[in-house]
Amino acid sequence: MKTISFISPFCDLIKQFTSVSILDRAQKKKIVKYEYYNLFDYSDDPNGRIDDYPYGGGDGMVIKPQPIFSAFDELKNNLSSADLRVIYPTPDGKKLDLNLSKKIAHAENLVFICGHYKGIDQRVRDNIVTDEISIGDYIVTGGELPACIIIDSIVRLIPGVLNSIKSAETDSFNDGLLDTDYYTRPEIYRGLEVPKVLVSGNHKEIQKWRDSKKLEKTKNNRLDLYNKYIQNKKK
Repeated sequence: MKTISFISPFCDLIKQFTSVSILDRAQKKKIVKYEYYNLFDYSDDPNGRIDDYPYGGGDGMVIKPQPIFSAFDELKNNLSSADLRVIYPTPDGKKLDLNLSKKIAHAENLVFICGHYKGIDQRVRDNIVTDEISIGDYIVTGGELPACIIIDSIVRLIPGVLNSIKSAETDSFNDGLLDTDYYTRPEIYRGLEVPKVLVSGNHKEIQKWRDSKKLEKTKNNRLDLYNKYIQNKKK
């Protein structure tokens, strides 16, 4: 069973996310186990503070190293394996993509450290964190939502979580392109019809249609991916 742990001052937010849908199903199937370490429980400050002003001056607050190191020490003692990746969601990290999610999914134990304010003390990043990951070129108020996005992209790739792993294998980015268009019943709704080829029963023509839609959508929406795909096809 894969253990996924979260070190955060706001664990309740993450608990809500991991208790529904696919993530909850993975836990009920005993494929993954979620653990939560609230930073406020590990502070040695008399007032329970976990943050302080940055050395050198400047605006904003920084989460202190002590509560994070203390939580991490306890967390490690609870793990049955040393196969561990520690992820810090941060805008100055490596941008998340499908290949990165696949690599991380192989680790037996995953730890997410969720920062706030101006971030966490650099000593934590230098000595504990193994992967710094960005979910995009924008800023959110804390690391909990990025951690949830990252973990959602990982858990669905673990065998046994989805009813059919083939569904994930045909998602966008797996072959370098965006996914095709999809339709379901009824065949006609409010005068809007499903493309005839999809109800023709001709699987060869259906596949050709889907492949052409993937190329068309990628070219229109992500020209960078389209050009990369065309270049790779020429090699």
